[in-house]
Amino acid sequence: MTGSTLGRPIRAAALFIGMISCASAGFAQSTLEQIQAAGKVVVATEAAFPPFEFVEDGQIVGYGKDLLTEVVAEMGVELEQLDLPWQGVLPGLLAKKFDFVATTVAINEERAKRYAYTMPMADGQPYFATRVGTELASENDLAGLRVGTQLASFAEPIARALDERLAGEGEGFAELKLYPSFPDAYVALATGEVDAVIQALPSLAVLVKDRPDVFALGEPVTTGVSYTYLSWVTRPDDLELRDFISSVFLKMRDDGRMGALQEKWFGFEMEIPTEGYLPEGSF
Repeated sequence: MTGSTLGRPIRAAALFIGMISCASAGFAQSTLEQIQAAGKVVVATEAAFPPFEFVEDGQIVGYGKDLLTEVVAEMGVELEQLDLPWQGVLPGLLAKKFDFVATTVAINEERAKRYAYTMPMADGQPYFATRVGTELASENDLAGLRVGTQLASFAEPIARALDERLAGEGEGFAELKLYPSFPDAYVALATGEVDAVIQALPSLAVLVKDRPDVFALGEPVTTGVSYTYLSWVTRPDDLELRDFISSVFLKMRDDGRMGALQEKWFGFEMEIPTEGYLPEGSF
């Protein structure tokens, strides 16, 4: 067989493979389409962030769970909700262990480069809380005190930035203690292991409301804070899914259902923006 004759079947095979590849690409489904075709969505939650997500009588409940119920109803599918430690939630999303993150994720510039944020569902301005009888006037009064927050949370870099600023002005924290979850940090505050905890206002407001004999709400933490809203996230290549979730949030905000859920879980409504809540260049 000559070289030119030998080349014909090779070129034909290559053409056939190319046609198959193009056809496969044309029929590739988005994650949202895969969810709807399967009739099931798998989400990850850290159920240790009351009142957003927490376990009660063996079930995940909270503000976030109520929002999730509405989103899944709009999808028309069944829900599988995984309860995972916070430190495994975002890495697990990128590893495609579930479809999206239905747990409270604070917006910041670093995360915005790696994940696609939905429209916000709460205002997460960080505050600090103390024990009753040790109220402080401002974040500056945390100098020389033991401060706690959750490891790898939105509040950790904020706490570190405040510690660094205070140290540059004369005295930083006596110690920054990081805990696996915010409830662990609350226990440490109640027992005197730390003097203050930095966390989002909605969660601290409910903590103080539920335990007014133990905890006192402090003041806003502004050092190191650029963005204050709380959202859910998808992978950057799942913008169709992200936009679907955001459309449900927008509908719920505008028809009053989101505000009613905020009253139910926090005791007050929050203003939720439609735009301007993300760092420049976000997905």
